[in-house]
Amino acid sequence: MSPRYWPTWAGIGLARLVCLLPLRARWRVGQWLGRVAYRLAGSRRHIVRTNLKLCFPELTEPEREDLVRRNFESSGINLVETSLAWFRPATGYRHLVSVHGLDHLKRAAAGGRGVILLGNHLATLDFCGALLATWQPFTIMYRRNKNPLLEALMTRGRERHFEAGIERDNIRAVIRALRSGAIVWYGPDQDYGRKHSVFAPFFGQPAATITATSRIAAMTGAAVVPFTHYRNLETGRYDIYLGQPLADFPSGDEVQDATRVNELVEAAIRHAPEQYWWVHRRFKTRPPGVPRPYDGMIKN
Repeated sequence: MSPRYWPTWAGIGLARLVCLLPLRARWRVGQWLGRVAYRLAGSRRHIVRTNLKLCFPELTEPEREDLVRRNFESSGINLVETSLAWFRPATGYRHLVSVHGLDHLKRAAAGGRGVILLGNHLATLDFCGALLATWQPFTIMYRRNKNPLLEALMTRGRERHFEAGIERDNIRAVIRALRSGAIVWYGPDQDYGRKHSVFAPFFGQPAATITATSRIAAMTGAAVVPFTHYRNLETGRYDIYLGQPLADFPSGDEVQDATRVNELVEAAIRHAPEQYWWVHRRFKTRPPGVPRPYDGMIKN
């Protein structure tokens, strides 16, 4: 209740009110928030532009700038969707979602050797993750929020929707969970630095890619099931896709495995590039001699 948290409480109150609106009204509020952020968040806008210039060089400047704007709008909608995941029961929104390939996940889970739910940071992650858990419970990995009030709310949301939550750096807990037969969501699509990473192509760029996916799979024997999810602004619905478990993974070659993971993430992004979390500095770690594209930008 300290005064320094009053702005956070005000934001929480507003978010709860927005959650009461009909679907398309919620989306419009989210798009408006994204447009405001596009105008005010100059350094983040530069990061998104830089990422898109590196990954989609074939686009013209007007096409790329339109994608930047739509990405900010998608991120604004994500704020509203995440609020729904925090404050409302996910079962109330199952009618908005089509789940494709759920049998792949259920068969892999029935094997009893654990499942790595191979995810990525698409904008609908929190909302669609909570919805998937109503069909198939699973454990998530997360990063602790620096704001203790938001962290308390997020913890409550995780406890409501998921079997358990494991902090991102607690790999031992992930291994224990998988060896016990659990399903664990894991997102290897961000830049975690040079340690425990290899450089693998991502949209034609050398990207520091964490090798933990293949190492954990090798140590636990867990199946690896791809997981993607999207919103459709035209139909007013969401789609969740679960792929078949990866064959011949891990291969024993860390670069080959990292390349394969990046290919899966890239394919997921190309399906709806405006819905990816481009605000992350995916190329902040570079091979020797390769220019740093974000010099002068704030840390994310």
